[in-house]
Amino acid sequence: MKLYEIDEAILACIDEETGDVIDIDRLNELEMERDAKISNIGCWIKDLKAEAEAIKAEKQNLDKRQKAAENKAESLKEFLSRYLDGAKYKDARVAISYRKTTSTELAEDLDLSTLPDDCKKVKIEASKTAIKEHLLAGEELEGCYLIEKNSIQIR
Repeated sequence: MKLYEIDEAILACIDEETGDVIDIDRLNELEMERDAKISNIGCWIKDLKAEAEAIKAEKQNLDKRQKAAENKAESLKEFLSRYLDGAKYKDARVAISYRKTTSTELAEDLDLSTLPDDCKKVKIEASKTAIKEHLLAGEELEGCYLIEKNSIQIR
């Protein structure tokens, strides 16, 4: 029986007009079944959260391994580039060549205000923390409001 069906059956055990219990034994049985369902769902949530944490930890381990492999490949690439010093190499398994590229570098002490506007990027975001503080202080901000929520805690 589903949880909502149990609630409906519990209501059926009570007389709507008088509020008297029609079948006390059935009511007790349904309440025990309801409690067992709630407990099982809570345990299932805990199990899923533990599984998600294990997956997250494994993902972090894989990210570290990926980063280490990428760093090692980059290091070997730089070593080979210095060793070959622009000379091409080719055999049946690999071909190494070079191409000219141009990159833009900025001085650490560059004053960004000296750059033309089309050479600058600006990202503006709303600060929810600051907005919350203003709203809690009684200020009204158009399009901003506080919502009270119940956050379930399962341990």
